Amino acid sequence: MSTATTGRDALRGFVDDLKAAPRRLYESAFRSGSPATDRTRSTFVFGNVFLHLHSVRTHRWSLRWTTTFGLGIASIAAFLITLVTGVMLMFYYKPFPDAAYDSIKDIHFVVPTGRFMRNIHRWAGNVMVVAVILHMARVFYTAAYRAPREYNWVIGLLLLVVTLGLSFTGYLLPWDQLAYWAITIGANIAQSPREVTDALGVTEVFDPGGFQRLLLLGSDIVGPEALIRFYLLHVMVLPLALAALVGVHFWRIRKDGGLAKPADADARLAALPREETYPVFTEAPAKTYQLAAIVRGRTEAVGRGPEHTVPSMPHLFYAELGVLMLTLLICIAFALVSDAPLKELANPGVPENPAKAPWYFLGLQEMVSFSAFMGGIVIPAVVILGLALIPYLDRERDGTGVWFGGPGGWPLVRLSIVIGLAAPILIEAFAIRFGWLREWFPEIPQLVVTFVNPATLLTAVYAAYSIWCIRRYQSARAGALGLFTCFLMGFLVLTIIGTYFRGPNWDFYWSPADWPGH
Repeated sequence: MSTATTGRDALRGFVDDLKAAPRRLYESAFRSGSPATDRTRSTFVFGNVFLHLHSVRTHRWSLRWTTTFGLGIASIAAFLITLVTGVMLMFYYKPFPDAAYDSIKDIHFVVPTGRFMRNIHRWAGNVMVVAVILHMARVFYTAAYRAPREYNWVIGLLLLVVTLGLSFTGYLLPWDQLAYWAITIGANIAQSPREVTDALGVTEVFDPGGFQRLLLLGSDIVGPEALIRFYLLHVMVLPLALAALVGVHFWRIRKDGGLAKPADADARLAALPREETYPVFTEAPAKTYQLAAIVRGRTEAVGRGPEHTVPSMPHLFYAELGVLMLTLLICIAFALVSDAPLKELANPGVPENPAKAPWYFLGLQEMVSFSAFMGGIVIPAVVILGLALIPYLDRERDGTGVWFGGPGGWPLVRLSIVIGLAAPILIEAFAIRFGWLREWFPEIPQLVVTFVNPATLLTAVYAAYSIWCIRRYQSARAGALGLFTCFLMGFLVLTIIGTYFRGPNWDFYWSPADWPGH
């Protein structure tokens, strides 16, 4: 007799089903069971919505610590930490000028664990910026931007821009003096095309600087409209954009055949003491590959066997989990020893002096001190455009997947470090000691001062050095190595100067102890 015909049996069946519900819920969520064999490990990856962007097998070269240093995963881990802590802070934050500062004070001093969450959020954001920049440098120095990964390099550049945008928009939210005047600097940079339009006398009819400022702030001043715009950009628009770009980034990594490797990666691995391979693929397979045989050679994955690969589960995922835990540990450690800054309530009538941007924009602010238009808009735009074009100009193959690979190699990078450090130090020292065009020729036209300043001179020196590298080594890769390294060193020098040696009125001081008193 079936259980459907008697109430007693149906009730027992219902109770049995209720007892079995947790097990069936688990089985319906994890259909492949414990990943104990290669087949179930593959199914584990295929059937997981979060992991299926990975390949089911990973080349052992990609798992070597020195290949990536885990910087890409550290960037994602830092983003996830900021996402989680940011959502927790949103429960208490109020994005209105009259309430924003007090809500931050409540989070910092009243809400249980609020200070800790805010500190972690702040430090995870900083770790994310550092990790993204270093990850980008790793990709460049291993020439991993080359075909077929050119487009993914461009996606990576967009991720860098969005990351900086996330950090910048979050800077205003505390609504304190530091935030208010830092955003005022950003708004002035957005308005800087007026340096040119004012000099040409066309601002009344053509004002791109004013339009950019209005677009950024929603008003002529840093006020309620700016705060709500920055808040929406910070908690919704930019995180969604970053999540979408990260999805495309990971998907392209898989479709492009995983991480870039040297052409002789298999031979290098074979020379290592430990060897675990599956020699099942040959150039003349005995089995029929059906559709795969038709498309063989059309993508990076087709035509490759599983030699020198291991299942992604557990090898790759355990490594990624380790990097995530290490990133979380670093953020917690910083959060325990250093509080997120919170100065006095924003006061539009009392400007900060010096008003400094976040540390990752201080190099830019140093260039802006010579010309807001050139240092804040033209030169950064040229640098971003040049970086985006690199994989389309460097069509060489030598050195792909190898640190400092290509003509010139490490000796060229070493020389570029020296040039990259020396040029900004000498130019800055000259400008600080002897002044610049405006001090020498007070009547000089503004357009000349705008376009001829230490920032443009530094860019010209770097460009000239890059051209010399191309001619010296007859290689576009050598020119890119020289230029990228120089800009990296220039960013470092200008950031240090802006951080430690600029005081009131952006004057140079050897120490904050030398700043004039009130």
